[in-house]
Amino acid sequence: MSRQARVLVTGAGGFIGHHLVGFLKREGYWVRGVDVKTPEYARSEADEFMRLDLRRQESCAEATRGVEEVYALAADMGGMGFISSHHSQILRNNTLIDVQTLEAARVNGVKRFLYTSSACVYPEYRQMSAEVTPLKEEDVYPAQPQDAYGWEKLITERLCMHYRQDYGLETRVVRFHNIFGPLGSWDGGREKAPAALCRKVAVAKLVEAKEIEIWGDGEQTRSFCYIDDCVKGLHKLMRSSHAEPLNLGQDRLISINGLADLIAEIAGVRLGKVHVPGPQGVRGRNSDNTRLREVLGWAPAISLEEGLGRTYAWIEEQVRAKLADRPRSAAGAR
Repeated sequence: MSRQARVLVTGAGGFIGHHLVGFLKREGYWVRGVDVKTPEYARSEADEFMRLDLRRQESCAEATRGVEEVYALAADMGGMGFISSHHSQILRNNTLIDVQTLEAARVNGVKRFLYTSSACVYPEYRQMSAEVTPLKEEDVYPAQPQDAYGWEKLITERLCMHYRQDYGLETRVVRFHNIFGPLGSWDGGREKAPAALCRKVAVAKLVEAKEIEIWGDGEQTRSFCYIDDCVKGLHKLMRSSHAEPLNLGQDRLISINGLADLIAEIAGVRLGKVHVPGPQGVRGRNSDNTRLREVLGWAPAISLEEGLGRTYAWIEEQVRAKLADRPRSAAGAR
């Protein structure tokens, strides 16, 4: 594939999609970005950015026309608070987006199609303990995802497999494990745990509070992968010959309490924790990266500390600006 290949990134107005567009441009690709919105925190580097609603068939046809490869990231999603309370919306919107984008890619002669799935496809019964056994790709069956988001992702993984078998479309499937970093949602309800905790710590630091709230007992565990490793892994998978679903994430397990402590240490503050009711997802989840290393000869390398340091610095800057703006907004209202 020529380095000047024309590629499409759907969801290019979102966190991962925005970073991926920048990475692909630096690799020499011509990039079309598509989303219902433009990136919120920085200008897109895409050669062409189209605001389209991919729930509509005609939008998918327009988006995929004239490109050789598609990185399909568009989705209606967010953190646990959003995923656990918008089942019908998520299942409806993401089914429309994924089915129609895949079919439009086939009709328009796209050569390769990378679908971004999620660790949410893994069965709830394999994630009942905080000390969870790392999840291997084959652990997905017998299927029992916890939420509608996971079920839709798993069904679309199957659809990609059948499009490859029936039509010869070279599909790739990646399962994200908690991607984080700057330039993503950090408030408003769609943010994920690292961003939410960075925001809570930053607010506490700046207003000189002594504690932050944690949903549940905070002993639920996850692994977290920094965005720069994520986009590098996506490109490596697209260039590989591996057609089966593949985990992409870090394999270092940490509790939410531990994550909060790490962020507080980065911020230079000591904070107590108040545990409150709230959605927690599965009890524990970690990525088994054995196949990732075998297939790509690579694994994520940026440490949690380094990634959180970069992320916290950016989110503290956002929080500081928002807090500084409040008195001016109130004065204007009067």
